[in-house]
Amino acid sequence: MKELEKNNPLDDLNSQLQKTLSSSGSGIHFSPFIPHFQSKNKEEAFHNQSVKENEEILNRIKNFNLKPREIRDYLNRFVIKQDEAKKVLSVAICDHYNHIRHCLAKPESANSEYNKQNIILLGPTGVGKTYLMRTIAKLIGVPFVKADATKFSETGYVGGDVEDLVRDLVKVANGDVDLAQYGIIYIDEIDKIASDPSMGGRDVSGRGVQINLLKLMEDVEVNLFSSTDIMSQMQAVMEMTSSGFNKNKKRTISTRHILFIVSGAFDKLSEIIKRRVAQAHIGFAAPSSKASEEEEVFTYLKQAATPDFIKYGFEPEFIGRLPVRVACESLNKDDLARILNSSEGSILRQYKDDFEGYGIELRMTPESIIEVAERASKEKTGARGLMTIFERIFRNFKFELPSTAIKSFEVTTEAIDDPAAYLNKILLAHQHLQEDVYKTDLKRFADSFFQANEIRLEFDDEAADSLIAIAIKEDKTIRAVCEQLFKDFHYGLKIIGRNTQQNSFKINKLVVSQPDKELSNWVVESFKKAEE
Repeated sequence: MKELEKNNPLDDLNSQLQKTLSSSGSGIHFSPFIPHFQSKNKEEAFHNQSVKENEEILNRIKNFNLKPREIRDYLNRFVIKQDEAKKVLSVAICDHYNHIRHCLAKPESANSEYNKQNIILLGPTGVGKTYLMRTIAKLIGVPFVKADATKFSETGYVGGDVEDLVRDLVKVANGDVDLAQYGIIYIDEIDKIASDPSMGGRDVSGRGVQINLLKLMEDVEVNLFSSTDIMSQMQAVMEMTSSGFNKNKKRTISTRHILFIVSGAFDKLSEIIKRRVAQAHIGFAAPSSKASEEEEVFTYLKQAATPDFIKYGFEPEFIGRLPVRVACESLNKDDLARILNSSEGSILRQYKDDFEGYGIELRMTPESIIEVAERASKEKTGARGLMTIFERIFRNFKFELPSTAIKSFEVTTEAIDDPAAYLNKILLAHQHLQEDVYKTDLKRFADSFFQANEIRLEFDDEAADSLIAIAIKEDKTIRAVCEQLFKDFHYGLKIIGRNTQQNSFKINKLVVSQPDKELSNWVVESFKKAEE
């Protein structure tokens, strides 16, 4: 078994830190942080809960029994289209975790040769590549880490260190190395580290990142503490010097059973494939003359072969470690409408939940859903376009409606065409109920004031009307008006309470019009009463 770092950074870390701090002349000495016993108890409780949860997940891995069709059916609940990708991923996932289950049941078989089914997903943005992987990881329960390939550098000093991906798995698993070693690492925008600049890559530095990732995809040991991260080093020293330090605790994690999935748009890869197949003339199903540009690209990406990736700018060894390759289809307006209507992860469900948080029901007509899908498809960003359109429609609705009496509203094509006009229309239709909302908000302010100060404010009708008038005139909420007018009342009323034992105060129109003066008069009167 290979090792990425021959020298363990823990061996001389403590002495190096002491030398560094001493040479700076700062007089600072490093010592481990010893938490307060109460914090320690909370930490132990959290740790025990995490251990229990992780043990349950490990048991699920040891008893993995999902079948490809079952995974496919689960994905269908959340991800629209991508039928071929779902099949390929389902088979690869089942093969991978069945192998892990076999190794756990028969440890001696772990040393036998096995080629991991690392995966490369090709396709435009917003078609569900990331969502597919997150959904699979959620189903199995294993730790899942996502990162963009563009953040990494060859050395790890300019950009991120690729080994941090593995360490991040450990963090997601709450420090449980035994669980983290069966996790999934997903790297997006992998096409951006192609070493051929003409393909949109990062020139020679991209090759270095590929080589480093290649090592991770093999069976290697990664140190849990980074040698280039000072915080990681300090954490290591703290563990070494703590009273509960366990010399037998794992300091490395094996990547043998970590599944790697990479993805990218590969914008120019279809051109390479097109030129190759044009020269071959045989064994290729060319796109029909009526195919859209997106359909044509998908047809070519399905035919991607190792030489195409190499010409794109990938190292043969790197692409060879990604044997499972699948292209994802672009989404048309009908697909986007299906997402809104049937996906359990639909952005529409999220917006409905957002409004439900304020006690407001959101409904959409079938025609409005089609219109949203039509507009989202023109964004050319796949399912992400849905959120772009919804944000344009609902931005002001989310701001205004929670402070009104409106408890439900229906989105029509009229609302999509002119959201501002439609919002004003429904606001005017419910304006007669707004006074009740203001009075409810005033009661909420009085309740919160009592909870904070144990002093009760009782507003009479004239005071309430005055406050409502101010709120309307200044375009403010009742809470904002009250907090401004009565910002010092808790100080004065507590003084009065000490002098007279009074804890309930009536607020009338005069108090609203000149709060500071009236409060001052009350305080003076309380001292007079105290002297009597």
